[in-house]
Amino acid sequence: MVSLERSRKKVMLPKKFMVHFSLCFVMGFFTGFAPTGKSIFHSHVDSSNRSEFAPQPIEVSQKTTDFNRSWRAPTPSSVVHKHEKPWPQLKPRTLIIIVTPTSTKLPIQAVIFLTRLANTIKLVPQPLLWIVVEGQTESSELSKTLRNTGIMYRHLVSKENFTDLEAELNHQRNLALKHIVHHRLSGIVHFAELSNVYDLEFFQQLRYIQVFGTWATALLAANRNKVIIEGAVCDSSQVIGWHLRNMNNESDTITPPIHISSFAFNSSILWDPERWGRTSSLQDTSQGFIVYTDTNISS
Repeated sequence: MVSLERSRKKVMLPKKFMVHFSLCFVMGFFTGFAPTGKSIFHSHVDSSNRSEFAPQPIEVSQKTTDFNRSWRAPTPSSVVHKHEKPWPQLKPRTLIIIVTPTSTKLPIQAVIFLTRLANTIKLVPQPLLWIVVEGQTESSELSKTLRNTGIMYRHLVSKENFTDLEAELNHQRNLALKHIVHHRLSGIVHFAELSNVYDLEFFQQLRYIQVFGTWATALLAANRNKVIIEGAVCDSSQVIGWHLRNMNNESDTITPPIHISSFAFNSSILWDPERWGRTSSLQDTSQGFIVYTDTNISS
């Protein structure tokens, strides 16, 4: 009996193995035809609990929004550090226009004095324009001197022939004024003679002139034994006269013409007269017009 039961158990083991193997094969075969990326076990949970696990919208009150806005960082343009000062508004310097006539009667002295005057002008802060007028023919030596100065300049040549020295210089100044009008140069015009001696602070003061400016000057007489001090007589900001005195504080009996280097003026007076309350028909570019008409202009 014992041997019979053992033989039956031996027969049942291969049958159970074949049954289990068949079931696993069938399940694996049909599982291979199922769609990928979706689980049959999770589909029911997703469909039934979707509303339960989905995030709900949050209502934000106006008070919370204002609180967040108050803590919002300012834009970079509005950030100003307490220890930093705002950048100052830089005002461009006024152009100084210096007019210097030369004489054909003294060519050697003209170059020497021109070099001395150039050594002063080159120390003046820019912008500055130096208009040098030469008589009759252009001198190569004078042109070379101007090129070596390093100053912004314009070299004009007068074709007129003069026998009188003062008439020649007056013509050269008027030629420079016509050049200013033609090119509408905007700046403060000052006539600088070759023999003039300057303090650098003088050119800084020229830039403060709005319309017309004048100052007291000391003139050395030709015989070098007499110094004449001349200056304007002013009423508030208007020039109403002129006075001359020597070193002994005595008034001169003879009243010479006003020295050309005793004043400076805004160049727009020449080419924009309507700006200063005059009609364009009264426009003139001679130095006589400047001296005798503009002495009553408010500075």
